[in-house]
Amino acid sequence: MAVWDLSVTVEDLGPDALPITVSVTSDLHVGGVILKLVEKTQIKRDWSDHAFWWEQKQCWLLRTAWTLEKYEIHADAKLLFMQQHKPLYVCLPSGVTLRLRACFSSSVFKAVMGICRMLNIRHPEELSLLRPIEHKKKKKDKGSAEEVYDLTEVPLSSDSKPCLYNGMPAHFADSPQMESVYKMLSGIQPPPSPETLAKLYRPASVVDKAHIHSRWLDSSRCLLQQGIQENDKVCLRFKYFAFYEIDPKYDAVRLTQLYEQARWAILLEDIDCTEEEMMLFGALQYHISKVSLSEPQTPVSSAAMDDLDSALQFLEVKMEGESSSASEILDNLTAPDLNDYLKIFRPKKLTLNKYKQFWFKFQDTSISYFKSKEESIGEPIQQINLKGCEVAPDVNVAAQKFLIRLLVPAPEGMNEIYLRCENEQQYAQWMAACRLGSKGKTLADNSYQSEIQSIRSFLAMQKSSSNSQGNAHANDESINAHSLVSPRYHKKYKTKQLTPRILDIWQALPDFGISYMVVRFKGSRKDEVLGIAPNRLIRIDLSVGDVVKTWRYNNMKQWNVNWDIRQVAIEFEGNINIAFSCVTTDCKVVHEFIGGYIFMSTRSREKSNTLNEELFHKLTGGHEAL
Repeated sequence: MAVWDLSVTVEDLGPDALPITVSVTSDLHVGGVILKLVEKTQIKRDWSDHAFWWEQKQCWLLRTAWTLEKYEIHADAKLLFMQQHKPLYVCLPSGVTLRLRACFSSSVFKAVMGICRMLNIRHPEELSLLRPIEHKKKKKDKGSAEEVYDLTEVPLSSDSKPCLYNGMPAHFADSPQMESVYKMLSGIQPPPSPETLAKLYRPASVVDKAHIHSRWLDSSRCLLQQGIQENDKVCLRFKYFAFYEIDPKYDAVRLTQLYEQARWAILLEDIDCTEEEMMLFGALQYHISKVSLSEPQTPVSSAAMDDLDSALQFLEVKMEGESSSASEILDNLTAPDLNDYLKIFRPKKLTLNKYKQFWFKFQDTSISYFKSKEESIGEPIQQINLKGCEVAPDVNVAAQKFLIRLLVPAPEGMNEIYLRCENEQQYAQWMAACRLGSKGKTLADNSYQSEIQSIRSFLAMQKSSSNSQGNAHANDESINAHSLVSPRYHKKYKTKQLTPRILDIWQALPDFGISYMVVRFKGSRKDEVLGIAPNRLIRIDLSVGDVVKTWRYNNMKQWNVNWDIRQVAIEFEGNINIAFSCVTTDCKVVHEFIGGYIFMSTRSREKSNTLNEELFHKLTGGHEAL
């Protein structure tokens, strides 16, 4: 077979070094070419992490047993011999920037797995990388350089579970400096100053948000294929808001970064908030920062103590079971009755908020309501199945406002229903029942009473906060209130006005995690916004910002992508078909979001320790993965 010359550039020789010519034949395998190249360089070092990058075809030659003929490599090919793992600047949700070694030769999905393994973040499938937002720097900011923590010397591990020492990965326990870095990753950062907030980019519209969410990297392709070079900066963020197996004992870094991502999303107005919700989040930030400063970190228990705890818990359950009488067991199996007069309201456009009173009855996972208690024997006016619905509180104890907001799935979208309770006790019972019903649980579930207690304690906390509003809290000088809310509210309220409002509101966070894309629906002549949530797709009118339609994933029969015309087509139950093309991003991004959320729903406890990477790529990779 004819011998011909192959030109290879060795990156380690420097940017000015000339390419090295290697004499090869077409039946020579890639491993043989590497051996010849290493011998010709006459440099003694570890070359095990090096591989060929084919510039013209934008691909790695990782199959060393393949021949040059099989790869279709000829004399005109330009090959670059370089390391597969290179330094990369990674900005975390908390704003901390790390310089670490990432894999440039494998898919972004695998690269994220490696980064998360190093940082001790479980379930890396929930995160991904995106390009940072490019915005012009002001002249006065030229000299201000951000602090970067270098982790490039940390050895890369292939173990799925890192070896822990004193509750942290062993490589962070090597020195006090590394230990302080881990504590910073797993601890809450202080609130940003108003000056810092003012300098950061804030999306001004839904279109701006769509541009941010279109910067996600393709999970199926490597960093080099997407133009990411050595020492470039990328952002590590939670992409799929379907969180699985969150345990404070093992997820210190994961929980901290999730909280920080939520905080920055609200402060920079990436998530739309009402005034009340903004104050709510400010209250939670204040509470968390107070607790983190006043309470020392609880030491992580050892494996032996974990086994002892589980053994004691099992013994306690066993003893309780043996001492229970037949009547007590029967009582636990029988669901308590829940019937009462409540007021209901269904919001509609151009109508007043008028509540009507009915007799409500909770049974299994459904709510039925009747005109009166006497008519509850017959057929109900309506029966609302709560399974799969979304339940949100709308409470203000000081104003005696006890509302339960229900978003009930329907074939055409989501039906919004408000239930009004008269007092705290009634609200706690019905709110707990609705939460259980949405999870497919009945009132016979043993978590019903504990759910009621948690709601009551929340109401008591809000009441005590309200009572002390004019006293000590109002004069708490330690609160930098303007650091807890977005800049939009700085001009509206002074610090003395913000502080009591923040301390007055204690509520659970509203649902977040909607990613926006500007799309053009088939048959439409105008651009619209598609919101992708963990459980549904939302069609938003761009001109007025109203939600036009909502489609849930559990009603989805199939989705397809026409890769030639770059169009996504989705079929739902009830002969509902939609199709759209993407304006601000590639249709692959939308396809990956939908497939990713479908993948998240397949996770189960039995398979929690093994990540099915093949299934993820089948659902998100598109035609390239098949």
